[in-house]
Amino acid sequence: MRIEDILKLNADIPLSKSVIVNLLYTSGKINGELNKVLKPYDISLQQFNVLRILRGQKGNPASLSVVQDRMISKMSNTTRLVDKLIKKGLVKKRINKTNRRKIDIKITTEGLAFLKSIDTLIDSSEVNMVNSLTDKEATELIRLLSKIRLIAN
Repeated sequence: MRIEDILKLNADIPLSKSVIVNLLYTSGKINGELNKVLKPYDISLQQFNVLRILRGQKGNPASLSVVQDRMISKMSNTTRLVDKLIKKGLVKKRINKTNRRKIDIKITTEGLAFLKSIDTLIDSSEVNMVNSLTDKEATELIRLLSKIRLIAN
């Protein structure tokens, strides 16, 4: 379905605007679906992203700046997200031993278990969203999105 029809626009929009509006609209739909999966677990998509970043550290702590650099949504308040995860017992932080101005953040055993328990739900949700694409189409979509990201940097 055309984006103009979805958004009930009275006129066609230029191709370049249509590309951007389609990307933004689709991103919103994907975020909405993933948030729906995470809602029963009282965790946001951004918090989930922080947990995955910390799991990827393989037991090594990460600084706030490392977490922020790896966030999918750069507009998130990383400090606030980490504090919420600490209250849930999924993350812990401590002052860096070599640089007292830095804070080390590490995923807890509970955080790892939590991620393991919801990984299959997220994975199946992601698969369901793209299962209408062939492998070739998915690869081409990734290539095209990468091309746009190069320009957007």
